[in-house]
Amino acid sequence: MASPTLTTGAPDARKGGGARRVRRQLPASPWLFAAPGLLITGAFILYPFVSTLVNSFTDRRTLVPGEFVGLANFRELLHDDMFWIGLRNSSLYVLGVVPALVLLPLLLALLVQKNIPGITFFRSAFYTPVVASIVVVGLIWVWLLDERGLVNSLLETLGASPVGFLSDQWLILLSAMGVTVWKGLGYYMIIYLAALANVPRELHEAAAVDGAGAVRRFLTVTVPAVRSTMVLVAALSSVAAFKVFSEVYLMAGPSGGPAGEDTTLVMLVQRTGTGLTGRVGYASAISVVVFAVTVVLMLLVLRADRKEDA
Repeated sequence: MASPTLTTGAPDARKGGGARRVRRQLPASPWLFAAPGLLITGAFILYPFVSTLVNSFTDRRTLVPGEFVGLANFRELLHDDMFWIGLRNSSLYVLGVVPALVLLPLLLALLVQKNIPGITFFRSAFYTPVVASIVVVGLIWVWLLDERGLVNSLLETLGASPVGFLSDQWLILLSAMGVTVWKGLGYYMIIYLAALANVPRELHEAAAVDGAGAVRRFLTVTVPAVRSTMVLVAALSSVAAFKVFSEVYLMAGPSGGPAGEDTTLVMLVQRTGTGLTGRVGYASAISVVVFAVTVVLMLLVLRADRKEDA
């Protein structure tokens, strides 16, 4: 009787040891799976961020290692007219683009939400600008809005004078805003479509029975149901609008329009920090300001959402 006991006990001991070895190896397994993502994040996000933050306190140039100068770069920003011009234009861009990108994609999503013949074509057509390169989109609009472009040619045919879309300071900024809104409509439309799919039909039917029209149902049923999505769209579009570069660069040119009056903050970073004599430290200080403002924008949007909930 003793022999079977020893025979069955040995495998149990081996199994227990194997289980303990597996348990000792498990804690490291998640890190192995996460390692590629962590390495990419560290190399392309965390390290550049820390490097930019450190450089903002130095006088580093492209080919010259910098020395620590403290807050000198940030003090210089306060007396730099181009910085204030860039801050003004970036802020105006947010004010002009964000409301349009919060409301228009929602209305567009309501139009394409219905399952009618051919609606898939329109959904694809509205989404096409999203997948197109911003450079290609910008060049197309530059050709359209040029003094000899299609838009001005049509205006001349109708007897109107040509409009300086790409020569007037404010029209350049408005034209770039239009391109941003046109390109972003399809992207945010998809986000709203996903949110609208979760709105119960019973709410609309109950409102219709109570005599609510289309506009009233939109304000009392649709908007409250997708309010959290509207907050998300507002946050995303605010950050993207404040960091605008390509649209204004293509419309206004590298100089930033007449006398540089259409320069944005990101354009100023590119102009200041590139080239053989680029002031990397000063450009890094501007980048830190851009980062701080985008964080403040997101916090303001989230705080407004909390107040609405309260």
